[in-house]
Amino acid sequence: MKMLFNNYLNTFKGLSKEVWWLALITLINRAGTMVIPFLSIYLTEDLNLSLEKVAWVMTCFGLGSVIGTWLGGKLTDTIGFYKVMVVSLFSTGILFIAVQFLKTFESFCLGIFLLMVVADTFRPAMFVAMSTYSKPKNKTRSVTLIRLAINLGFSAGPAVGGLIISGIGYSGLFWVDGLTCIAATLLLIKVLNPKKAIVQDEIKIENPESAYKNKGFIIFFFAMLVFAVIFFQYFSAMPLYYKDVHLLNTVEIGLLLGANGFFIFLFEMPLISWLEKTKYNKVSLVLFGAFLTGLSFIVLNITAWSGILIIGMFLMTVGEMIAFPFSNSYVMDLAKKGNQGEYMAMYIMSFSIASVFGFNAGLQIVSGIGFNSTWLVMTALAGICILLLFVLKLYMKKKINSNELKPSYNSH
Repeated sequence: MKMLFNNYLNTFKGLSKEVWWLALITLINRAGTMVIPFLSIYLTEDLNLSLEKVAWVMTCFGLGSVIGTWLGGKLTDTIGFYKVMVVSLFSTGILFIAVQFLKTFESFCLGIFLLMVVADTFRPAMFVAMSTYSKPKNKTRSVTLIRLAINLGFSAGPAVGGLIISGIGYSGLFWVDGLTCIAATLLLIKVLNPKKAIVQDEIKIENPESAYKNKGFIIFFFAMLVFAVIFFQYFSAMPLYYKDVHLLNTVEIGLLLGANGFFIFLFEMPLISWLEKTKYNKVSLVLFGAFLTGLSFIVLNITAWSGILIIGMFLMTVGEMIAFPFSNSYVMDLAKKGNQGEYMAMYIMSFSIASVFGFNAGLQIVSGIGFNSTWLVMTALAGICILLLFVLKLYMKKKINSNELKPSYNSH
């Protein structure tokens, strides 16, 4: 047991202190976004909005996220990741506190849109910062550490948020969310000030390649967009499937979904550390992760036995643990030759765009053709994702071969 524990700790070795600080700031920031899981309840209970209006608020939420991510990438390439992170975090804190005072449907739509525009400028800047503070060989593990922080934050946030609501009401959530963002800003200024932080991977690009003109990256972008739509079903349609078809109660559903975060916390870093030592390239590993995620849907149609839900969740979790870190790391490798903020923004936008229509589309398909047929649709989408990644592999191979065949003008 002691040896296993030591091996687990060893997988975290070699990461820079700046990456650890960045993980802590991300943890505080993500744990602070307690309003988000309770937003639909707040809108119906406190503001008395209809479900149709709540749907429009969530659309504004998603659109703000897409625009904020794109803007964050542009600003990161223009003024640098540090300034973007500081301004975004602090402004998000102020806006969280201000949003609670918006009481009409129109004002709340505008408020939540602006909040997400400002909040999500942070994300591309954070990933560029992480790339800068990581040695090239540690980038995938650095991504994994940040993912652990995000998962822990999302796990702790709703639990603490529920206690705050029961104690002092929804207004307390907005105050705590705002103040935690401001606290994260102060920590960021103290520990990651450019004058103090040590750069591990200085990237200077003479003629940066635009993400929008990189054919291989465009293929990858659409593959990740499809993957995100599939992945999001586990947090929209799947809980309803657990409740309506397998008759699980809220505690059992919570345990099953919570197992996902717990499993990631325990096993993602050792798994990534091991896979990095294998012969497989990053695109092949993302492809395998997509395959496991697709498989997690199709197994649900094999049997009516409720134990299959655990197997499905296990397959999805392993697929997620492989696909996310290596896809992120692959984009960071590409970004070395181009505008870093632009590449990271487009990668994150694939998930933001998927969130705008992915949640709603899954529920509409369930409503139209039922759960079992929906899982077949999701499996087919996983097949499209795998096909796109396979095409990317062929494109990469062709590009490498064409570069090797180019004549050398250095020899006489």
